[in-house]
Formats: sequence, structure tokens, C-alpha cells
Amino acid sequence: MNSPQKSDTSPSSGALRRAAVALTLATFVVGCGEGQKPPGAPPPPPVTVAKPVKREVFDFDEYVGRFVAVNSVEVRARVSGYLEGVHFKDGQTVKQGDLLFTIDKRPFQNAVDQARANVTQAKSNLSFTEADYTRGQQLVRDKTITDQTFEQRSQAFRNAQASVSNAEAAQRTSELDLEFTELRAPINGRIGDRRVSPGNLVTGGATGNTTLLATIVSTDPIRFEFTFDETSYLRYERLAKTGQDIASRGAGTKVSLKLIDEAEFVHDGSIDFVDNVIDRATGTIRGRAVFGNSNGVFTPGMFARVRVPASPAYEALLVPDAAIGTEQARKFATVVNADNAIAPKYVTLGQVMPDGMRVIKEGLSADDRVVVNGLMRARPGQKVTPQEQGAAPAAPGGPPQGAK
Repeated sequence: MNSPQKSDTSPSSGALRRAAVALTLATFVVGCGEGQKPPGAPPPPPVTVAKPVKREVFDFDEYVGRFVAVNSVEVRARVSGYLEGVHFKDGQTVKQGDLLFTIDKRPFQNAVDQARANVTQAKSNLSFTEADYTRGQQLVRDKTITDQTFEQRSQAFRNAQASVSNAEAAQRTSELDLEFTELRAPINGRIGDRRVSPGNLVTGGATGNTTLLATIVSTDPIRFEFTFDETSYLRYERLAKTGQDIASRGAGTKVSLKLIDEAEFVHDGSIDFVDNVIDRATGTIRGRAVFGNSNGVFTPGMFARVRVPASPAYEALLVPDAAIGTEQARKFATVVNADNAIAPKYVTLGQVMPDGMRVIKEGLSADDRVVVNGLMRARPGQKVTPQEQGAAPAAPGGPPQGAK
């Protein structure tokens, strides 16, 4: 009879089992890790670069001013009388010679009729005295009348001639007064509202108490007046003395203008006047430009901004204004060097052109690759992948219009 087998419970056998389990787990872990590789470094971020654009530009100064009418007339009566009629609508455009007001003509017509009658009477008297004078010439030669009598007839003839001249002058005056009962537009322009209604007595004449009936201002062309400081005036004058007439007293300098609701300087005009004195209170001098106003948008008293050229033409490098960064008080452009690494370049800025390009006066060269897109991904010293951008289009013809 066989005896029952005893289980192996020795310490050596338990250690062997634990070692086998540990070896199996280690083999499993190693086998799982063989398919994973450590992550590599990310590729350099892409940025868009462009070389500065060469362009002929001008420097400009900007000033605020107001429009003023070339001609402004207060319509006042030359004769006194009752206003009979108004022949325009308030605010309408009138032409030179258009009838505006009429004053009651009857008293003036009566004065004209009376003056004409006086002329007729004076001429009749002149005819009589002339005939008497002619007869007296023969009678005095025949010694029929005395010299004294002849002198009396001669004097009467001369007095009659003077009476005719006086009566004719009075007739012309009365006819002028009759003509002045019709008030006509002296200029082309826009008339304001009537200040007096028909039926009112208006005072005329050459005194300062005449009645204002309406005002007329010309609209096309129109003037724009502005002031600039003494420093700018000196700069303009010195440029003019070197043969570069920018905005001095030489008429014809081209300027541009924009209204308060416009984004660009789209209206073209020219300077026609610079004052001859500097205001001692403000240290400024008055300038004036002329603009066409065929559509009537410009109105006397309206505010606007004007750009005046402040330098002769020169060739400059331009980059998009959005590519310029700020570091405290300094401005810089981000460029990509030969190693495709980011490097800032501090620059001196000029004007901003209407197409958004910024003039760079110092700090960049024509071969620099300026980052124009992707600035948030560019850090100094960081490697990047530059992507070239096409050249910016040239500015339209004529002087570029930038803001200093």
C-alpha cells in the first residue's frame, strides 16, 4: 500500500515561483515598450516674409481748417420803401442777375415822371434863351442893344444850359432809384433765408442802418483756410529758397483734403495764398487752398483736414504698417536672418501711405526679409520656416498721400 505524497512546501520552491512570476512580468513590460519611440522636436513655425518696397514718396503735414466762401454778399436795399415781393425760395441756388426782391415802385415811378417833365421844361427854356442869345449877337454888333443887355442874354443862355444838365442828372438819379426797387443777385451762389417778409418797410441807402434782406455765398470754387505753426513755416520757406517750393507763397502747390466722415484724403486742390504776417498771439500763420465744389458738398464753415506736402520727393523703403512692433519708446521690425532665425531691427518711422504701407527712414535695407504674417509665432532667436510674399503693388500715379 502506497503512502500519500507530501506537497513541496520548502522555502526554496516558493522563491523559485516568485522569481518566475517576476520574470514573466518584466518580459511583458519590455515587450510592450518596444513599439513606442520618444517624441521628437516640433518643426520650425512658418512665417510670411517680404522684402521692403522701394517707392518715391513725399512727407506730408496735416492741418485742421474751415471752408470759407470765395464771395459772400449781404443783400440790402439801396432805396427805402415797402417790400412788395420775394422771388426765390429759401436756400436755393441763384445766378447772377436773378430777381430776388421788389420794392413798391410807384413813388419812384412818380419821381421819374417828374424828373422827365423838369428836363422837358429846362430844354424848352434853353431853346428860348439860345434864340434870344443868337439875336442879341447881331443886335449888339448893330449897336441896337447895349453890351450890358447882351451880357444878360448870354448869362440867361448859360444858366439854361446848366438847368438842362441839372434836370437830366436828376432824371438819371430817379431812374436809378426806380431800378433799385428790383434787387437782383450780384453773384452766383446759394442764398440763405429771407430776413424780411413782404409788406414790411425796408430802409435803404448808404448808411449803416440799412435793412439786411438775405445773404448769398458762392459755392464753386470754395476756399479752405487753415493755420500752421512758425516751425513749419520756416521749413517751407527754407525749402523754397533752395528751389523746392513746397507750401510757401508760391501758388499752385497741390494739397489733398478729407471731410470728418471720410477715411482717406480724396479731394484735390491747390494752395493759392499764404498770409504775410504771423499771429503774435498764437505763433501761427494763415494759409488758404482752393477746391472745386461742383456737387456742393463743401459748405462754408465746415471743418476738414488738409494734407500739405512737407518735403520734396525722395525714394524710400516701405513695409506693411502691421509689421511694425513697439518696445517701450522704440519701434522695430521683425526680420529673418540668413540662418532663418528671428531677429528684431530697430527702425525710424516715416509716414503711413494710403495703402497701409509705412515709410522706413532708417534701420532696414532693401534685402531684409521682414515678417509680415505670423508675428505671434516669431520669437527672437527662434528658427522659422520663411515663406516669401509677392511684392506690394506700386502706389497710384501722382504724389503719394501719407501722414507725417
